[in-house]
Amino acid sequence: MFIIRNRYVPFKRFNAINLFGVLFTRPDAVMDEQLLNHERIHTRQMLEMLVVGFYLWYVIEWLIRLTMKGNAYRNISFEREAYKNEHNLNYLQSRKCFAWTHYLKAN
Repeated sequence: MFIIRNRYVPFKRFNAINLFGVLFTRPDAVMDEQLLNHERIHTRQMLEMLVVGFYLWYVIEWLIRLTMKGNAYRNISFEREAYKNEHNLNYLQSRKCFAWTHYLKAN
């Protein structure tokens, strides 16, 4: 995974953002194995959705979840899968295609 450290992307409250398989991080962000695994899970999701589909679905789901109880960002199915499995460094080896769909149901 290609990593670019800078002060502008992502926004200050985030440590990293994966854009088209390139990881942008804050200069002071700690890049541990869990964070890298989280972003690798997103890269796999992007590939499954042919990248553009991932971003369209992400934004649409975020807008829908804004109207629901809880944190819209944390409740996006892509994020739920990545957060739940970021500590399992072997997750991507056994992950089924489109596994994020199991996280679509509302909390």
